[in-house]
Amino acid sequence: MGKLYFRYGCMNSSKSANLLMIKYNYEEQNLKVLLLKPSIDTREAVVKSRIGIESDCILFDENCDLIQLVKNQPETDVILVDEAQFCSEEQIDQLWRISVQKPVMCFGLLKDFQTKMFPGSKRLVELAESIQEIKTVCKCGRKATLNARFDQHGKMIKRGPQVVIGGNEQYRAVCKECYIQMMDVED
Repeated sequence: MGKLYFRYGCMNSSKSANLLMIKYNYEEQNLKVLLLKPSIDTREAVVKSRIGIESDCILFDENCDLIQLVKNQPETDVILVDEAQFCSEEQIDQLWRISVQKPVMCFGLLKDFQTKMFPGSKRLVELAESIQEIKTVCKCGRKATLNARFDQHGKMIKRGPQVVIGGNEQYRAVCKECYIQMMDVED
């Protein structure tokens, strides 16, 4: 009856805007959408797109049992998850189980700034019945496939933790060629 979907893209590829448009479409058909987001994304209990659309959501932490959370929302027809890369592998397994009964659509990044897959994204690639890339372009015009992290001075950060909470880092979607050129610049 349901299915697990994973829609991924680089930074600024309109993942959240896509999610919010899908939410709107379901609600236009009088279907109840449960919108979720991991609390590690420190913004707020809102899914917000850079183009100005937003919607309230339920935040959950790394210890949350998503099966129980969904059971507590019995009227739900479809589950949408923003920033799914921050889900634990166990939570992705839970979403996969939930998707037997209801559609579960996850949106997020595939890889971090060091080209490593996020654990949640890796598990989604392993389990999702539908995987779709949301494309964007590098400033050079080529297809962006990587996320580069920069410090407050515009210098590319090459090492460090996968997730930084409360830092001044900025991210940009880049193509492989631009990423390698930036990596080859001496510190």
